[in-house]
Formats: sequence, structure tokens, C-alpha cells
Amino acid sequence: MDTGRNDAGGTRSLLVCGVLAGPIYLAVGIAQGLLRDGFDFGRHPLSVLANGPGGWVQTANFVVTGLLVVAAAVGFQRALRATSRATGIFLGALGVSMLVGAVCRADPMDGFPVGTPLGPPTSMSTLGLLHFVAGGLGFVALGVSCLIASRAMSRRGERALARLSLLSGVIVLLGFFGGMVIPNSSPVLGIWIAVVVGWVWLALMSRRLSVTTA
Repeated sequence: MDTGRNDAGGTRSLLVCGVLAGPIYLAVGIAQGLLRDGFDFGRHPLSVLANGPGGWVQTANFVVTGLLVVAAAVGFQRALRATSRATGIFLGALGVSMLVGAVCRADPMDGFPVGTPLGPPTSMSTLGLLHFVAGGLGFVALGVSCLIASRAMSRRGERALARLSLLSGVIVLLGFFGGMVIPNSSPVLGIWIAVVVGWVWLALMSRRLSVTTA
């Protein structure tokens, strides 16, 4: 039995999870946003879809995507073991944060679900607070994973991917936190930018590592 070939095949299978995670999360989330009354892409993050009738779909979306990210993190660990294990560790932290976010549902906000008062919530439940903390830590982990991957890709001679990883890390961190601290900015817009850029980076990195895994 060719153990090395089997190991490489297993690593590539894990990395496929990283290619699929973002498209699945966004497709399921956007479909819900289009179908559910009261949801506004300009005012609501996808996490609030876990509230109200049909909220289980978004909860399941968090669970499935979180597990895919954890699997991809293991693939990163295997593919980058000679260069950087930290990339996979922080990526795995993102996956765990999504699983925590599935258990700790975000609070209703700004008119969603229908009947919720408009505007930001005046108070936050314990589960809502834990969801927010898990989300914040998840975005930090994703941004740091991108930045560490930049150095790892540079060492491997993958300069285009190194630059992409560096830019993605900066955008993810600024996108999530910038909207919260910059006056008159939209926190939800920043979150959307961070989410989309992060998923694109993960898909491209996973695809490239799967191709170069021997």
C-alpha cells in the first residue's frame, strides 16, 4: 500500500472542504435573505437569520460550514507542516467560533424577524453576547490566519498568493472592526466585506494547496 499517496489524497479531500465552505455558507444565507420577510442585506448580518420561523436553517448553515472549516484547517496543517502550522491553527479557531455561534444564537435586531423594534437592540442577551464574542474572535482568527499564510506562501515562492493573503488579512480585520469604530460608517457593510473576502481567500488557498500537495 502506498501510504504517502493515501496521505496526499486525504489532505486534498480535506482541502476541498475549504473550497466548499464559503460558497455553501453564502448560498444558503443569501437564499434565506431573499426569501424571508423583513430581512435587509443593508441592515442585517446573516447571523440574525437564526431567529424566527425557519431559523434552524441558518443554525444548520453555521454548523455545516464550521465543520467544513475545521476539516480544511486540518488540511492546511498537513499541507503547510514544513512551513507554518499556525495558519491551520487559527483557521481551525474560526471553525470552532462558527460552531459556538450556532449554539449561541444572535439576538433579533432592527426589524428582523418581523415585529422586532427598528434600530439596534437596547440590550443583549447572554447568548447574543456570546455569539458576538465568538464572531469577533472568529474574524480575528481568520485575519491572523491570512497574515500568517502570507509569510508561509512567500517562503514557498508563491508571491501572488502571499500578497493576496496579506491584503485579505488586512481587509478582514478592518472590515469587521472598522465599521464599529469609524463614525457614520456601516458595521453591517464592513462585516459583509470581511465575510466575502475571507471566504474567497479560503477557497483560493485551499484550491492552490490541494494542487501542490503531492
